[in-house]
Amino acid sequence: MEPDVSIETSSMIRVAVLPIGPVPHNHLRDYSAMLLRHRTISLSNISSFYKEHQKSPFSTQPWDSGSLRFKFMIGGSPPSPWEDFQSHRKILAVIGLCHCPSSPDLDAVVDQFAAACRGYPSALVQRCFGFCPGDSQLEDGSKREGNLILFPPSDRQTQEFHMNTMVQDIAASLLMEFEKWVLQAESAGTILKTPLDSQASLSSEEVIKAKKRRLGRAQKTIGDYCLLAGSPVDANAHYSTALELARLTGDYFWYAGALEGSVCALLSIVDQMVANNIGSMIDQMGQNDPILEEEVKYRYQNVILHYRKSFIQDNAQRVSPLSFELEATLKLARFLCRRELAKEVVELLTAAADGAKSLIDASDRLILYVEIARLFGTLGYHRKAAFFSRQVAQLYLQQENGLAAVSAMQVLALTTKAYRVQSRASDSKHSLPSEIGTSHADGGKMHHHSVVSLFESQWSTLQMVVLREILMSSVRAGDPLAAWSAAARLLRCYYPLITPAGQNGLATALINSSERLPSGTRCADPALPFIRLHSFPLQPSQMDIVKRNSERENWWAGSAPSGPFIYTPFSKGDPNDTSKQELIWIVGEPVQVLVELANPCGFDLMVDSIYLSVHSGNFDAFPIRVNLPPNSSKVITLSGIPTSVGHVTIPGCTVHCFGVITEHLFKDVDNLLHGAAQGLVLSDPFRCCGSPKLKNVSVPHISVVPPLPLIVSRVVGGDGAVILYEGEIRDVWISLANAGTVPVEQAHISLSGKNQDAVISVAYETLKSALPLKPGAEVTLPITLKAWQLGVVDPDNAAGKSASGSAWRQSKDGVSPILWIHYAGPLANPGEPPANGSSVPPGRRLVVPLHICVLQGLSLVKARLLAMEIPAHIGQNLPKPVRLDNGSTEEVTLSESKADGLVKIDPFRGSWGLRFLELELSNPTDVVFEISVSVQLENSSDVDNPSADQDAAELGYPKTRIDRDYSARVLIPLEHFKLPVLDGSFFVKDSQGDGASSGRGLSFSEKTSKAELNASIKNLISRIKARWQSGRNSSGELNIKDAIQAALQTSVMDILLPDPLTFGFKLAKNGAEHAAILDSPMESNVQVLSTSQGSVLAHDMTPMDVLVRNNTMEMIKMRFSIRCRDVAGANCVEGDKATVLWAGVLSGVKMEIPPLEEVTHSFSLYFLVPGEYTLVAAAVIDHPNDLLRARARSESPNEPIFCRGPPFHVSVIGTA
Repeated sequence: MEPDVSIETSSMIRVAVLPIGPVPHNHLRDYSAMLLRHRTISLSNISSFYKEHQKSPFSTQPWDSGSLRFKFMIGGSPPSPWEDFQSHRKILAVIGLCHCPSSPDLDAVVDQFAAACRGYPSALVQRCFGFCPGDSQLEDGSKREGNLILFPPSDRQTQEFHMNTMVQDIAASLLMEFEKWVLQAESAGTILKTPLDSQASLSSEEVIKAKKRRLGRAQKTIGDYCLLAGSPVDANAHYSTALELARLTGDYFWYAGALEGSVCALLSIVDQMVANNIGSMIDQMGQNDPILEEEVKYRYQNVILHYRKSFIQDNAQRVSPLSFELEATLKLARFLCRRELAKEVVELLTAAADGAKSLIDASDRLILYVEIARLFGTLGYHRKAAFFSRQVAQLYLQQENGLAAVSAMQVLALTTKAYRVQSRASDSKHSLPSEIGTSHADGGKMHHHSVVSLFESQWSTLQMVVLREILMSSVRAGDPLAAWSAAARLLRCYYPLITPAGQNGLATALINSSERLPSGTRCADPALPFIRLHSFPLQPSQMDIVKRNSERENWWAGSAPSGPFIYTPFSKGDPNDTSKQELIWIVGEPVQVLVELANPCGFDLMVDSIYLSVHSGNFDAFPIRVNLPPNSSKVITLSGIPTSVGHVTIPGCTVHCFGVITEHLFKDVDNLLHGAAQGLVLSDPFRCCGSPKLKNVSVPHISVVPPLPLIVSRVVGGDGAVILYEGEIRDVWISLANAGTVPVEQAHISLSGKNQDAVISVAYETLKSALPLKPGAEVTLPITLKAWQLGVVDPDNAAGKSASGSAWRQSKDGVSPILWIHYAGPLANPGEPPANGSSVPPGRRLVVPLHICVLQGLSLVKARLLAMEIPAHIGQNLPKPVRLDNGSTEEVTLSESKADGLVKIDPFRGSWGLRFLELELSNPTDVVFEISVSVQLENSSDVDNPSADQDAAELGYPKTRIDRDYSARVLIPLEHFKLPVLDGSFFVKDSQGDGASSGRGLSFSEKTSKAELNASIKNLISRIKARWQSGRNSSGELNIKDAIQAALQTSVMDILLPDPLTFGFKLAKNGAEHAAILDSPMESNVQVLSTSQGSVLAHDMTPMDVLVRNNTMEMIKMRFSIRCRDVAGANCVEGDKATVLWAGVLSGVKMEIPPLEEVTHSFSLYFLVPGEYTLVAAAVIDHPNDLLRARARSESPNEPIFCRGPPFHVSVIGTA
């Protein structure tokens, strides 16, 4: 049998094409390609070369539409024993191809060509073409006459024209030789034999039979030459005669051959008629014409039948016409091979496949299976074609040689597509770029056919068999790369169906194959592990990127989150949906990608290196080494550095495992997992390894921008949390260093998060003065922090106790303030033109969390305001006020003790007095605190402006120590502080006015009074500072503002508001010295010493004055009286045992005092007994107004208002 047979094969002239001398392979392919273009030569083109020596036997030669067909046999072919039976099997011409530069001796070339032609005795024409001859060779060739034809050096078009001319000459020569042979055969006749006729000795009967059949066989052979000469009408006439003679002589074999030639002649006639457009009926004729098809089928069925009749049982073991029967079947199947006639073609091919069992020669069986597979493939029946291709491979594998194994491997490679186990190398040039280009656009979506095309679970066993056969053939053929590819596909796709021992065997096969490969060999088919994309880690807070607009100076505005939360339900989109995000990478800065590896097999998998696969050329990936235990998965981090500006596409990973480098695409694994979810593939390798189900992650759009500055922050002294007690103030130094390659030219600092008030100050100017911050430069920013106050004890922590039994409170995470530092480099890189607003390099945002851990410090239990009165002494030397100098912070002391210096004269009450703010503090911590209190003293120049404190001096008091787990009361002495004089509108509540104007006026007055009160209270609060210190470096300030506010609100009416009436006593006999009354009520910075007291003599009339002052804004009518008491508190003026005599009025004194005025009442006392006495003045106010009733908290309008002054001491000396 012969491969690639068809009905038209009978009309093709076989030409052997032989290389003469050493011809390089590339030149041989080039010369052969020029020759193969001339398979068909029109008869009209060879008329100039044709010479009719005598009348042509081809009487109906179609010179206008006919042609000669050539079948060039590259390398030649051995002679066939059936050449007499079918003339087209003969080599009728020999063409030699010589590369003249490789064969300089033309004589040797001629001799070699002549020797080659002796192997083809049937050749009628011989030509040797010499290409690229030198000048000497051209000169030598021009003198030669013969078959050597030189092609002078020229361009391609000229050489092709020359080749066309030479082939036309060969065609004309062959046509003339055919005429000679036909004329000779008709006149002399010839004996034609086939292997069916050849025997060692012929009986007389067979000799007679052969003589009778000779004429019919000669007519059939003449018909063959007419067909080769392009005259199908003459051929049909000779075939008709041959058919009649063969039928009469019972020569069934030659009858079938003649009938087969007549079909070829019929088709050639139809082709010529169609080419000439003869008649309307002929226009519609062709190979698809039903009538023609029926005729061809009818004749070929007779051909097959007569080939079967020619079978002789005696010759069955030696030679059989079965191969011609099967060839005829294949020719008919090829003629009918269309989808419309698929059923008939399948029946023919099935019959041919059944006949293959009876073929004697294995080569014939091999060719038959090849042709059947090709025809099934033409029909589109790829699985049937693959089955017969595997039969071909089995026949190749039965041969014990390497070439047969290579052929088997190549044939099996053709079947892999039908079985869906093809190598990615076969279509990587087409599929890979499309996959890479659409990976981002598809957004992770996959089509159903792409999942099925991976492999189908119901074919698993058959697919494994095919791959095993490929593996075996590759090993026998000595192709380690093909063996590695087959083993990799087996292990990757069918690991669930392979036992652990089989898996280890495949791993060994992979290793053995890789040892025979050169280092660095790549394979398109990946093995293990399975790799899927896990995630793209978010940029660290040190490397946040912010888009910058050069047209906006504050480009950072709006880029920071509006609150302390990373996610808000009002934000658009899913922050974890990377398919909708765009990643920005910076040239020169490392990036990371998380991928998950899975090893579902039963052996340890050592991955020599794995790194990201990037085809854009602007990314350097860093390989790592990974070891995967059996049936395990692992998430690893792959990193790399972008090297240039542009876009980066990451289709997968490049893996060096089992000695070969492969590329693992993320999309392939996604399709595999999707197929596993739908039950289309065998198993999910990640679920087999215990990995949780992971949401499909697609590669986002990644763009690379030019280098940017990179600021790295660190806390000087350590990056741990700053532990502060409540109210503690501490300086923290943050170092900012430019770790990038671009200077920082713009920077802005802002605060975010909770407790932003804890940041007292940030050295903004220090950062701005350091700009531009060069690469490698560093700047340190001091930041002053103050710990905030913790809230009420949380329910979760309320039950928790420290080792000492006290409850602890501590600030939770996420409550510390955050520094946002927005910075950017130059608008354009050096050497580049200035960028516009759309292409300006982005800026960056540095997030510096100020990790502050606030612990509970001193706990304020309660606060209250206390007042203590010390009676003033009436003596010859009255107390003299001593003022403080401006800006002085020293305490003014005389010879008295320091405690006496704290005692002040109350100008509104006329007596000595102390004002204390009592704070009860608890220390639940395990450290010791020392409390120091300071009060700012106002300068005398600020008498009219009590709220001014810019020139204030501080007065410090002794420190108070509070041990751990103890409580203590801290007394804060206050100055003689009184609120300003208030009118009645302050105390009027819900007054009802007759008119709108009076109501509005009253409301405005009330608001003004309240504002004055609040301003005075705030002034007092702002002047008191309570600081604490623990250890050597820990210090802070107590937040007592709220406590003082609450204390003042509860006692402002009783203590701080001035009395309506002020009573003061003085000695009247000392003239100007006694006339120095206490200071004006509004003087707040007077300090009076309490030790300048005098004495009064007994038995002496002592004149005294009582000074009564009205501290309100209205006239007061009153009745007052004076009482004198001894040390026991008894009345010394009245009664039988009175020890003091008086002159003047001491009781029932009526007087009216104008607003803010003073009235003096004089009297004299005569002390009979020396000792200590006390003078007290009291008054009853007549017709009190609303102000006085509110001050006295009187509920009844008829209730009298009683006002009592402070006591004054009188020291009486002498003898009784």
